[in-house]
Amino acid sequence: MKKIAAIFIVSITILSSCKQKDATAPVPYDNPELTLHIPAGFPALNEAALKNMPTKYGVELGEKLFHEKRFSANNTISCASCHIPSHAFADNNAQAIGIHGRVGLRNTPPIQNMIFLKFYNWDGSKLQLEKQPLVPIITHEEMNSSIVEVINKISNDETYRKLFTSAFGDEKITPERIYKSIAQYEYTLISANSKYDKVKRNEGATFTESESRGYQAFKTKCADCHSTELFTDQSFRNVGFPVNTNSNEGGRGRVTGIAEDYMSFRVPSLRNAEFTAPYGSFGQFPTLKSVLDYFDKGVEDATNLDPLLKQNGNRIPMTEQEKEDIIAFIKTLSDYQFTGR
Repeated sequence: MKKIAAIFIVSITILSSCKQKDATAPVPYDNPELTLHIPAGFPALNEAALKNMPTKYGVELGEKLFHEKRFSANNTISCASCHIPSHAFADNNAQAIGIHGRVGLRNTPPIQNMIFLKFYNWDGSKLQLEKQPLVPIITHEEMNSSIVEVINKISNDETYRKLFTSAFGDEKITPERIYKSIAQYEYTLISANSKYDKVKRNEGATFTESESRGYQAFKTKCADCHSTELFTDQSFRNVGFPVNTNSNEGGRGRVTGIAEDYMSFRVPSLRNAEFTAPYGSFGQFPTLKSVLDYFDKGVEDATNLDPLLKQNGNRIPMTEQEKEDIIAFIKTLSDYQFTGR
C-alpha cells in the first residue's frame, strides 16, 4: 500500500508540474503573413522588410496607429494628418505643418512603394522603415511628444490591447512593436496600377500622341535620375534647386558630414507626382511646369552640382512642346485606385 501511495503522489506531482508549465507557455495565436502583389520589374525588397513582412493583424494595428492623434503632445496630429491617401500619402503644403501650426523643415514626402526603397527621408537618414516613426513623434515641429508618453496614453485602451495580442501574442505595448506595426502597414502601400502600368502590361490602355511623345522626351531628358519602375534611381543629387536658408538644412551632408553631399537630396519617385504638389525638398515649385521651366532656364550653380547638369551648361534644354508632353507622360503615372480618386 505504501508503494502504491508513493506512485500516486509522484503522479500527482508530475501532473501538477505539467499544468504549471502549460500556464506559463506562450499562448498560440494565428496571425498569417499577407500575400503582397509585387509588380514585375520592381526593385528588390528592402532587407529590413524581409524580416518584418506584413501580417493580418500587424497591418490592422499599424493602420490604426498611423491614424492615432494621441501620438502628438496635444492629441491633434497623427501620421495621417500629413500623409493623405488622395495625395499619395503626401499633402499640398510647401513644408509639413505639425502641432500648433508649427512649420517643419521640409516638404512632406509621399508614402508609396516604401517596401522597395533603400533609404527613407529626403536625406536618407534612415535605412529601415521601422526606425522612422520615432522621428515625427519627438520632433518639435511635428508631434513634439515621446514614445513613452504615447504608450502611456494608449496602454489602457482595450482595442489596442486586443490588437497587440492578435499581432504579437500578448497585450504588451512596446516601442519596437509600435514601429514594426506601422512599418508593416506602410509596406502594403504599393502603387503600380497607373495608365503607364496598364500600357506596359498590355491591358488595353494606350498612350495619347502627347503622352507617347512625352515618354520619348522623358527617356532622353529625365530618365538618368528618374529610372527603374519606381521612377527614381534612389541616388542623392544636388540639382541646383533654390536652397533652403534654414541653418538646420544640409541635405544628405547633414547625415554624412561630407562636403560633397551638401544640399544633395534623394531623387523623388515620379509616381503619382500629379497629386503631390508643391515640389522640391521644401516646396520650392508650385507646379510640374515650374520645375521643368527651372531646369530649362538654368539651375543655380554649386561646387557639387550634379555632373549631368554641369556637362550641359547647368540646364536641361526643353521646348515648350516637350514640357507639355513630358507633363502629359508624368500624369500617366497617376494611380487612381491607390489614391482613391
